[in-house]
Amino acid sequence: MPTSGVRLEEAGANVRVLVIDRVERRNALSIAVKDRIADLVEVLDNDPGVKVIVVTGGPSVFVAGTDVEEMSRLTPTEHTLMATDRMFRVLRACRTPLIAAVDGYALGGGFELALSCDLIVAGAGARFGLPEIRVGVMPGAGGTQRLVRLLGKYQALRLVLTGDHITGTQAHAMGVVSDVTDDGAALARALELAEVIAAMPQLAVQAILEVVEVGAEAPIDVALVLERRAFQLLFDTEDQKEGMRAFLEKRSPEFQNR
Repeated sequence: MPTSGVRLEEAGANVRVLVIDRVERRNALSIAVKDRIADLVEVLDNDPGVKVIVVTGGPSVFVAGTDVEEMSRLTPTEHTLMATDRMFRVLRACRTPLIAAVDGYALGGGFELALSCDLIVAGAGARFGLPEIRVGVMPGAGGTQRLVRLLGKYQALRLVLTGDHITGTQAHAMGVVSDVTDDGAALARALELAEVIAAMPQLAVQAILEVVEVGAEAPIDVALVLERRAFQLLFDTEDQKEGMRAFLEKRSPEFQNR
């Protein structure tokens, strides 16, 4: 199957790994690569056998950014007609948990790709940054908006207005990264997390992801109502009954995802 710079690998029965493999361009996100990622995520998200998707790159570069050579020739109209932001929209809409495993550079669109995932695992020496200002533009796929929500205005603007990098360790301390590992171990740790999440009752997983995503943009009172309703609805699932019965019987639950 043609890869367009992206490989699909199986890691356990319910986990799939998307490997961005465009070494000659430091895994830069060309339109073909972004479309391939979007296509694969859409297929995997509709596969009931896939419980977690891990996105990763190479040991020294996750994604060095958008393909500037290709992007420099585009007009505003071409951006619209070619839907150059489609990959990011697909990632944000994905109902299957997404984990970014980052070693090396995650810059520009690479950082925004990671920020579009639900969890980010990074090597201590990974380098995150939004250097778009240095080539005369700005982040255009969630970088400014997601960082402001994560870090607040002042820390976010420091990174966006200077194009400076932060390490995986710094990103973890700032709350941008879920877990930090030794360099080279991000994928292994991401797969460990993926196996844990894949074993959880999937209706509860999907409810949590939906409430967190929607609630983050809502007033707290509205978000609390959404959370409570989702909590109550899960009491109609077989997994709720099995989970609580297993707890009381002091055994491991056998979830059926229904």
